[in-house]
Amino acid sequence: MSPWLILIPLGVFGGFIAFVWHRLAVAPGWRPPWVRYAVAVVLVVLTAFAFAGFDVWGGSFTPAQMRPVVWLGQAFLAACLYLFLGLGAVWLASVAIWFVRWRHDHGREGRRRLNRVASPLVVAVAVGVTAYGAYEAANPSVTRFDLSSPELPAEFDGVEVALVTDLHAGAVRSADFTQQVVDLVNEQQPDLVVVAGDLVDGTAARYSPELAPLADLEAPLGVFATPGNHEMFEDTVNWVAAFEDVGLDVLRNESVTLQQDGASIVLAGVDDATGEGVFAPDYDAALVGVDAAGFTLLAAHQPVQALDVEGRGVDLQVSGHTHGGQMWPINYLVPLEQPMLEGRADIAGTPVITSRGAGAWGPAIRVAAPPEVPIITLRRS
Repeated sequence: MSPWLILIPLGVFGGFIAFVWHRLAVAPGWRPPWVRYAVAVVLVVLTAFAFAGFDVWGGSFTPAQMRPVVWLGQAFLAACLYLFLGLGAVWLASVAIWFVRWRHDHGREGRRRLNRVASPLVVAVAVGVTAYGAYEAANPSVTRFDLSSPELPAEFDGVEVALVTDLHAGAVRSADFTQQVVDLVNEQQPDLVVVAGDLVDGTAARYSPELAPLADLEAPLGVFATPGNHEMFEDTVNWVAAFEDVGLDVLRNESVTLQQDGASIVLAGVDDATGEGVFAPDYDAALVGVDAAGFTLLAAHQPVQALDVEGRGVDLQVSGHTHGGQMWPINYLVPLEQPMLEGRADIAGTPVITSRGAGAWGPAIRVAAPPEVPIITLRRS
């Protein structure tokens, strides 16, 4: 990709910041001239903080030193979503007044009064929603599902599977949050833990310490992992090695047989759909030798991957990736890419349970999409 293409999103975001500045500082017609300068300074500083989340300063500072700045900058990006929705609505109302009052100075004074009242209100609502989203994102909880299958051996009836996805440890989320999720999982005493991708953002050299608490995950049938699309973005080889270093059994286009009381089921893991070359998903390799009469559990990061295992004997696929939309109203856009948003659904005849994820990508903010760790109880039907 040409480095010049980065100018497109930068230009769009710069235009948005200019729009916010105009709606907050110019359109209301505030009399003190310093208001315009003060709003501009605040927006420039918060924008600089937001870019800190992309490691623009390299290794000059440690992740711990940068985390407060990055957290605030990323929270500002989340607030921008609600500023866009609110200030956009105010702008449309202003345009309507302009048309209705076009014979009377285009309703100039009416538009100013509207902006003086509505614009600060939009800021207050955006800040309030973002603050609520920070609280929601900081408190993952357990959700429970039952999955019944006639192929499940009686010896595995009642086995509980913990599904951990989308931690997104890195510049915003530290090892403390990882430990919080690990403690939540271990409190449930699951029989099996499946970690289905997007554990990290960034490079392993800088952020692998944030995953260290994963070594504390406990389950008698094992703790297994598959990579997600964020592991495919960069440093894939080193991230897979980092997962293994903390004791995760990484399943990359392969399967393992789990045994209990003389009976067995198959757990398969496949690389993410975005992987290329040696990291491309290979469903034939992952499901080789699968017995249609037995029970097979597939870990695949994206729910859309269920379309590629139709008729291959998969009895349950567990996934993440969607974040449940993470922040309303983004949830309405997820179906453009994925066949499901969250929870349980049948995709091409395969039961799929998709987690909203335990963490959050970018801003540690969730609105109407609370973080979760699903506990799936397997039942013989």
